[in-house]
Amino acid sequence: MEVFVRVIETGSFSAAARDLRIGQPAVSKLIAALEDRLKVRLLVRSTRHLRPSEAGQIFYERARRTLAEADEAESAARGEGAGLQGRLRVCSSVIFARLHVVPRIGAFMEAHPNLRLDLVMDDRYIDLLEENIDVSLRAGELSDSSLTARRLATCERHVVASPAYLKRMGVPNTPTDLLAHSAIVYTQGLIAEEWRFRRGTTYTTVRVPTRLSFSAADGVREAVIAGLGLAISSRWMMEPELANGSVVPVLTDWTLPSADLWALYPSGRLPTAKARAFVNWFEGSFSSI
Repeated sequence: MEVFVRVIETGSFSAAARDLRIGQPAVSKLIAALEDRLKVRLLVRSTRHLRPSEAGQIFYERARRTLAEADEAESAARGEGAGLQGRLRVCSSVIFARLHVVPRIGAFMEAHPNLRLDLVMDDRYIDLLEENIDVSLRAGELSDSSLTARRLATCERHVVASPAYLKRMGVPNTPTDLLAHSAIVYTQGLIAEEWRFRRGTTYTTVRVPTRLSFSAADGVREAVIAGLGLAISSRWMMEPELANGSVVPVLTDWTLPSADLWALYPSGRLPTAKARAFVNWFEGSFSSI
């Protein structure tokens, strides 16, 4: 069952064999034996692709759940102090993972030497069940209310720009001054061309002229640093540049909607012990920012 799950998740017999540290002939033999026992074809093979059959997809979903439950049972029997084992798949946006997850992850891996961690770095809002993600770290508003979510932290957002851009275009003093500027927007987020501001009891919305948009937050970040325009950013995304002054906030007496950091778990599935342990560790590690 474990071999079959790894074949589906890695996409080939050879990759599964490397992952499980066994020979490829052994993988082929085990899959053939499984199909023979079940009297059904689990995999559809071609010269280039390998995918589950309809029966194989059903078996895969149940098998992965069964393996996770067995892993949970072992963890409970050993006790939390015995360390974590198996595979943990964590998803995060590219820039957040690069700035805040990867530099910290060594401490978690050192504490759990028998755990293999797959860090999926992707700005898309991917299907956690389809991609076999145990937990996703996402900043922003929740777009899917069916997900099991836990808020980990909250961060202010600001309009930011490089000093070179502000010297060239001028510093905006009010939200309406942004109409004379060029916005850089992140198309995956809920904040795009319409920027909502609050100061005390006063609210205003400005539709900022946009000439440049990105599907990845890393593009927004690099464009701001290069002096190509203004953008809305959380401190998390621009932390190094805000610290060294290569990017500065403007309109600081106005408030933008804050950014929440969430741990998201696949709907319809209880969070695994590995996922809970990772989230607890990361929340404690991240609280110092």
